[in-house]
Amino acid sequence: METVKTDRREFVKYSTLGILGLVLGGGIVFSPYARGNENRLRPPGAVAEKKFLALCIKCGQCLQVCPYHSIELSDITKGYGDGTPYIDANIRACYACSAVPCVLACPSGALDHSCEKPEDIKMGIAVLEFPDTCLAMKNIPVPQGYNNQMREFTDSVRHINDLETKLLAKFDDYEGKACTLCADMCPIPNPLSAISMVRDSSGGNRPEIYDGCIGCGACQEVCPTNIPSIVVKPRMTYEDYYTNKNKRG
Repeated sequence: METVKTDRREFVKYSTLGILGLVLGGGIVFSPYARGNENRLRPPGAVAEKKFLALCIKCGQCLQVCPYHSIELSDITKGYGDGTPYIDANIRACYACSAVPCVLACPSGALDHSCEKPEDIKMGIAVLEFPDTCLAMKNIPVPQGYNNQMREFTDSVRHINDLETKLLAKFDDYEGKACTLCADMCPIPNPLSAISMVRDSSGGNRPEIYDGCIGCGACQEVCPTNIPSIVVKPRMTYEDYYTNKNKRG
């Protein structure tokens, strides 16, 4: 599934170059807008964005203790908040460690220590953003090579954790089968509180999101379509997206 890796990485690359050009061209005049538009997936326990940016000392301790190598540190090409931690679910999601070590490692309070277990994590909410591309809804089996991206990421890691090896082993056995990856790979202790596959009027199955979703991004990472059919909306709650949307609709 070479197109998955290429499409996602090309998108990230050209988006980054565009942002860099705007920063270099606009200088300090651009920076307030970059700050206003900041909306990336933060690690578990992250406090409100403005407070997070004020408290984070950019020490990288959360990155160092993450057993899945999920956390990255932003640079000038990533918008406002240079040096702050974030998660790119297109590359490696959060897998909701039982002890939430990234939070324990944070010395500044940017990651709130009241987040003590996976169920406490509130990073965002999953949304079936592109249902027309969902393999489950179209009754298309998981294609050959769908796991290349995850395997290549794991192979690129210098010190592989046993948890990563187990994750890859779990992920490897779906080729040619009906796609249930987003639901099956949900890492929280009670995944059915967050997501399940339900029958769709088209005759296939579709992922349905519930209020137990923590916004970890696992469903987004493992989605085998070129651009993930299901994505996480950072810092949104189930009520924000689903309950309030239904009231408006």
